[in-house]
Amino acid sequence: MNSPRTDRAIAGAVLDDLDARPGSATSLARTVLGAFVRDLGGWIAIADFTELLALLGVPAQTTRTTVTRLKGKGVLRAESRGGRNGYALTDAAIAMFERGDPRIFGFRQMTPEDGWRLLSFGIPESERAARHQLRRRLSSIGCGTASAGLWIYPEYLAAEAAAIVTALELDRYVTSFRATDPAVPGTLREAAAQWWDLNDLAAKHRGFHEQHRHILDLDDTSDRNAFAHFIPMLDEWRIIPYLDPGLPDEMLPHDWPGPASVQLFAEARQRYLEPSRRWVRALVEKP
Repeated sequence: MNSPRTDRAIAGAVLDDLDARPGSATSLARTVLGAFVRDLGGWIAIADFTELLALLGVPAQTTRTTVTRLKGKGVLRAESRGGRNGYALTDAAIAMFERGDPRIFGFRQMTPEDGWRLLSFGIPESERAARHQLRRRLSSIGCGTASAGLWIYPEYLAAEAAAIVTALELDRYVTSFRATDPAVPGTLREAAAQWWDLNDLAAKHRGFHEQHRHILDLDDTSDRNAFAHFIPMLDEWRIIPYLDPGLPDEMLPHDWPGPASVQLFAEARQRYLEPSRRWVRALVEKP
């Protein structure tokens, strides 16, 4: 029997944290929920949530619509506390955000000691919808397609992939193997370029760095301004380490832009995350 924590993780695997365009009201709301509302204990008054998103340029009516959408997605549930209307994160949403924390705030790159995981499946046509969801969700956590029905990813993503398989009730169709030292036609760089869309991923890294490279030069370093500038950066960043599996250098192009964007985010996080959280706590705790 699964433990409550395991059950929650499996439920969280059903939720998709990447189903909103970065910069949209829904995506910004998810970023605030994951990075700040959890820090508050998982609940926030709707008035405070509206004020937070207003600083990010989201109108109050749009926030209400976004909250309704997030309720429908299973991210939020209505809950009043102390006479104030508000919303609490669901257990599945908490698991989803916990799954993302190591990726977003601690980007990992493969080392020679890390192994690979191969995942093979043969899913009947009667389960076509679930098969489509499996492919989409495996792609969304950085898995590569080695061939039809065969996926490859670093071993440290194995637990995430397994939770997705279980959440979609596809365990009976899936077999996985731990592997080392893949032998491929040509070079590993050529193989990686076939298994992952490295061009698209490189474009995301470059675009992120170009958009946010001046964040370390803010003149106004107040807590409020830290929140206003860091949250759009975090919102755009958080999809990249989901899609980037952290391939080793020998599998990446020589001009790979990943390290520059990883370093930029790490420095911005060290400088602005805690001031941002301090401002949020001050706002929600005001008399």
